[in-house]
Amino acid sequence: MNLIFLGAPGAGKGTQAAKISEICNIPAISTGQLIRTAVANGSPLGKEFQSYVEKGKLVPDELMVALVQERLTQKDCENGFILDGFPRTLPQAQFLESAHVIIDRVINIVVPDADIVRRMSGRRFCPHCQATYHTVYQKPQVEGKCDLCGTELALRADDSPETVLERLKIYHAQTEPVAGYYREKIATVDGTQSVEAITEEILNVLSHD
Repeated sequence: MNLIFLGAPGAGKGTQAAKISEICNIPAISTGQLIRTAVANGSPLGKEFQSYVEKGKLVPDELMVALVQERLTQKDCENGFILDGFPRTLPQAQFLESAHVIIDRVINIVVPDADIVRRMSGRRFCPHCQATYHTVYQKPQVEGKCDLCGTELALRADDSPETVLERLKIYHAQTEPVAGYYREKIATVDGTQSVEAITEEILNVLSHD
């Protein structure tokens, strides 16, 4: 089963993709994580990504297409996959179709903008081991310190309130139209529910396909 998870930054796509991945035994492909890995590796492509991420702007389609296309050729995608964070623009969606990638179902997780800003501005990560936390929803045992290695936690540049608002503006302008592109395959899920309730709703949608 080939799935796409849509939703604004911070809507919970990554959390749900990980859960559905484990249940359905198909890989969850986070373009955000692919980009962060490229940036951390310091490759020429990673440096290009970094300049866009720090400004809260979308990475150009041609760079994203190259990144995702390579990932979908790997063996673990043979029986299906979940795309988390791709496609983000109509040209990216059209790329999937032109590449003969069949999408079985699209899950659109919807959360109000105000909730998104609150969620994302509270996110923290460990620069050393990449563990993630939240000042409200997933607090570390010692405030400001990673539970795993004790490193001082940091706020990603793309999680600052100003950057989040810019990302939401771009999302509404460029990514929301993707939902219309997949209107015959899309199912809308209320992302303000508990994590467990959202997972149950998604599984209910998939079980009827």
